[in-house]
Amino acid sequence: MYAPHRLALATATAAALTGGLFTFAAASASAADSVKVAHADFNGDGYGDIVAGTPGSYVGGLKKAGQVAVLYGGASGVSGARHTTLSQNSAGVPGTSEANDGFGYAQAYGDFNGDGYDDLAVGTPGEKVGSDANGGTVALLWGSKSGLTGKGVTLADPAPSSHDKWGQTLASGDFDGDGRADLVVGSTAATLYVYRGGFTASGTAPTRSTFKLPIHPGTADYSFGPVHLVAGDVNGDGRSDLVVNGWETKTAYGFNTNYWLPGTASGLSASSVKTLRSGIVTGIGDINGDGYGDIVSGVGWDAGTLDDGTTIPDASTGGRVNITYGSASGPASTAVVNQDTGNVPGGSEKGDEFGWDLDLGDVNGDGYQDIAIGSPFENLGGVTDTGQVTVLYGSPSGVNTTSGGQALAQSTAGVPGSDEKNDHFGMDVKLDDVNGDGRADLVVGSDENSGNGSVTYLPSTGTKITATGSHLTNVGDAGISTSGTPELGASFAN
Repeated sequence: MYAPHRLALATATAAALTGGLFTFAAASASAADSVKVAHADFNGDGYGDIVAGTPGSYVGGLKKAGQVAVLYGGASGVSGARHTTLSQNSAGVPGTSEANDGFGYAQAYGDFNGDGYDDLAVGTPGEKVGSDANGGTVALLWGSKSGLTGKGVTLADPAPSSHDKWGQTLASGDFDGDGRADLVVGSTAATLYVYRGGFTASGTAPTRSTFKLPIHPGTADYSFGPVHLVAGDVNGDGRSDLVVNGWETKTAYGFNTNYWLPGTASGLSASSVKTLRSGIVTGIGDINGDGYGDIVSGVGWDAGTLDDGTTIPDASTGGRVNITYGSASGPASTAVVNQDTGNVPGGSEKGDEFGWDLDLGDVNGDGYQDIAIGSPFENLGGVTDTGQVTVLYGSPSGVNTTSGGQALAQSTAGVPGSDEKNDHFGMDVKLDDVNGDGRADLVVGSDENSGNGSVTYLPSTGTKITATGSHLTNVGDAGISTSGTPELGASFAN
């Protein structure tokens, strides 16, 4: 999920709202594909793999050229011992590394070419395209028995003059239920491009559709399209739906509006769109086991206006998550959870950023999806902004805020490292089965060592997350330069 984008949003002080309804247009192309699985598996070995983007990393001395590091799963989880690190200077990867390209700023995985191996879509929003300094590109990198080898193609921008930063947001899902992985691409504009699976070796898809969102693309100083995209089946019809985290203004300060677009037999539907509670990042999973995906949106940084209309010009709350339960008709009732709710670990304090990032997965194998929530600006033991991750468990009645919640930090016994100022442990989180035991493990990104970043693996015991058997992967383990602020673990593929 896209911490760099959210960091940029937190500096914005104004934007303008353009109204209007969703509009739809379709264009054609040609080809065949396969459905996205719950976890990424680039080498087809059955273990989940983790992709960590480092768009701020140096490549060949070029600042912020960007890389992606793939940590391959195995019986002992993920670590730097089995990895592939790719940049635009890697053989077969489209393009050439240049300063400020930001390769790896966004990523999404799915079997886009239908060969049985997951592939990776990588956004490079700072890429210069012709005379457009920030035109942006999207690369499709193919999976194989050896994992991601770097072989891939460019997904051509169909409207380069109408936006910047093509590929700054990405998501994949099966929106028409045909068993093929589809891809959604966003930019600074309010238009989303939806590519139906599957892609040919040359990067074409059977069809391409566009959606016009009621989201202003920004101002001259802050050009933002959608903040985040995520796919999941909310209405239980066997097709992926799309949730869009958007960016608008209502007062002098911006606020965030989210939208739900259902999947149909012909793909995403613009006619049934619903407005959701706010949130800058979203995950989808069945928390209460009723067969419908629940929408969990993090509001770590309250961007100007609360849902009740209260204007807040700064991060004056500790953050929260909005949980909108799914139903046959789509989004239904919403619950709000923060660190003052029930027996959720900790307490809500100004600037904690509870909900900065989140993810869902079944940690204990009980059939109910659990939630990992990052609070990267949490102060612990007098250490400023060291960060913490909270795990809340699902149940037949929804998220359990009464008992069983876990709080994990680098000061937790057995967790690698220690609480240090500005570590931002929890800047990104991922719940995936990476050791093959059928239970979701926790993977945590941090700003370790002054922005170098790290990835911490914390396995499931079968009932909860544990530090026993944990691993820490630093930039050096992944072959990434420590120049600048690479921020390994700031952005995991979803």
